[in-house]
Amino acid sequence: MQSPTSPAPTSEQEVDPKPNLMRSRKSIALLVLVLGVLTATGPLATDMYLPAFPQITRELGATEGQIGLTLTAIMLGLSVGQLIIGPMSDAWGRRGPLLVGVALFTVTSVLCVFVPNVTVFIALRFVQGVAGAAGAVVARAVVRDMFQGDDAVRFFSRLALVMMLAPLLAPLVGAQLLLVGPWQLSFWVLAGMSALSFVLVLLWLPESLPPESRQSQGPRQLASTVWSLVRNPRFVGPVLTLGLSFGMLFTYVSAFSFVSQNEFDVSPQTYAWLFAVNSLALMTGTQSNGLLVGRVDTRRRLLMGLVLALVAVVSLLVSALLGVSQLWVVVALLALMMLSVGFIMPNATVSALDGQPASVAGTASALMGSLQFALGGSVASLAGLTPSGEASLLSMSVVMASVAVLSLSAFVWSARSKVR
Repeated sequence: MQSPTSPAPTSEQEVDPKPNLMRSRKSIALLVLVLGVLTATGPLATDMYLPAFPQITRELGATEGQIGLTLTAIMLGLSVGQLIIGPMSDAWGRRGPLLVGVALFTVTSVLCVFVPNVTVFIALRFVQGVAGAAGAVVARAVVRDMFQGDDAVRFFSRLALVMMLAPLLAPLVGAQLLLVGPWQLSFWVLAGMSALSFVLVLLWLPESLPPESRQSQGPRQLASTVWSLVRNPRFVGPVLTLGLSFGMLFTYVSAFSFVSQNEFDVSPQTYAWLFAVNSLALMTGTQSNGLLVGRVDTRRRLLMGLVLALVAVVSLLVSALLGVSQLWVVVALLALMMLSVGFIMPNATVSALDGQPASVAGTASALMGSLQFALGGSVASLAGLTPSGEASLLSMSVVMASVAVLSLSAFVWSARSKVR
């Protein structure tokens, strides 16, 4: 493993555009662990307190819509934070901005324990999202620094296996914590996990962007870089596909707690198990995608996921419109949707980043992540725009089906642009 102070490569070594930092299975496994913990911070922060939504609503004297805004706030924070941290990582390297972000996330997690009202809670969740963006954007940039093509897809699939344990376990842990204490315990756990991430980065994550590859961008140059990216269909097409699909996923994440407990009368613990089943389907999708690498090209794997998602959510919408939805049918269709997202996310990510030079990889990753979370947070809030102000199975299904259509359309537009 190369240290951050290793000498610059010679001209012979420069034939390989990727740093020779990770070559052994042991070192790759360690990299997966460190980056997996980092990228799991976001899902942990969004999912662990979901079973407690009704309890938080009562304790803070808030409405369901206001508590839902705490989820939207962290998503918007994740969006804004990536636009800030991505360019910083291109200019100063990956480790410094990452360590600052992880430290700030730890502090805000502790402060969330002591919120006096929902307004302060929403504000802190936004700051927590800005800080948590460091893990997501820097992890993707590190992978881009070290791998490309199918190697990058394979690594993202391994990474997804680790990071997807977060949405699988987070609601289960959160629900069990409700049996032994108040909802604030979830944020103590988040603070502990973030502190662990800081130690892992400090001890075991090497600097993947050497000084000679760094690019400091002023506002004008940054705007030029962003403009060149958004004009490139090969970048913006996969990004829209990813962001809209994430909106479909996040609509489920934000609405299903209320839908399952209010419409199907399940307990917070039962909801957590149902959420875990669907998260397991997501893990299955990511690993199935990894097995197809080298057999089916990236574009076809992505198309498979998009079509499967559309079939799942349209079927969910039809069952809701006909009023024949049963809990097991809803869970099965949501699991199918989650399975499809396991194909969409790694392939759309690689499709967007693979052609970008290392000097702008952090900015490209930031822009991609920012649009992903902005679309996710905005789309998910639409499910609550009902006469009662509460998300329902029907409103959730309408939003998910609509964005699934748009996501597939973005893919088709990108594919046609690439052909031309």
